[in-house]
Parts: sequence; structure tokens; C-alpha cells
Amino acid sequence: MTVKAVEKNTEQLTLTITSEFDAPVDKVWGLWADPRLLERWWGPPTYPATMVDHDLSPGGTVTYFMTGPDGDKHHGWWRIASVDAPRTLEFQDGFADDAGKPAEGMPTTVTRVTLSERPQGGTQMTVAATFPSKEAMDQLISMGMEHGITEAMGQMDALLVQ
Repeated sequence: MTVKAVEKNTEQLTLTITSEFDAPVDKVWGLWADPRLLERWWGPPTYPATMVDHDLSPGGTVTYFMTGPDGDKHHGWWRIASVDAPRTLEFQDGFADDAGKPAEGMPTTVTRVTLSERPQGGTQMTVAATFPSKEAMDQLISMGMEHGITEAMGQMDALLVQ
């Protein structure tokens, strides 16, 4: 299993997911850096993602939509704050309307991805989402964020053995 720990901290307003992979850091980084690979795991299995724009440079944007089993589309965006490939990526993450513009009234998170080599080999990945408020955290968690991202990350192992 990819995901080793999920920690919600309501005082620090964070949701942190720690995963381990039997693959080198560069290969795990590729799952974020290659839009065709990213779209194979970013959405939960029943909501696959399609990346529309993918610019992982500071100030760049990633836009995408996930398609549900009934054909419903859910749009999202990232605004890239910092990148230190292949070790860290930080971005603001939010929902979008059908045109890809940030959805009004929906909270955003700041997400920090950290990849490090494990002493026994392979990679540890930590994904920490920080919420702007307790209300925003409660809203996004109640919408299924924790379950969705855990399911999505569960698809990464299969991509790393190809």
C-alpha cells in the first residue's frame, strides 16, 4: 500500500499524507512532472483526471478536470508557488468553474509535496495541505478530500513499476 499515514491537525489546519514507494525520487517526481502520468493518478479511480494546462514553474498553472462515472466534470487548478525538482513542489489548489477560473466561494489549500530518499531505499513522499480556516478544512474534508486523495495516491505504485 502506497499511503502509510494520514494525519489531520485541526490546530495547525493541515492534512498530511505520507506515502512510501520502492522507486527512486526522480521516478516519483515524474508522476508530478509528466502531465500524462499525473492524469493517470490525480483523480480517484472512478474520477480520472485530464490535465489541460501543466506548467510546473514558479508562477505557472495547472488546470484539469476529473470526469465522474456519469460523465459529470469537476474542474480544478493549481497556482505554482515554488519548485525544487525533484524534491519539492508547492502550490495553491482550488476548484474551478467550467471555464477553468477559480470557483467563487470555494476554499483553497496550499499544498506542499516533499520527496526524500528512504534509508532502506526508495522514496518517502509527504503531501501536506494547509487550509485557510477550520471551516474551510471541515468543508473540504466533508466533501471527501481525505478519501479522494488517499484513493488517488493508491494508484501511484502501479505507474512506478511500468
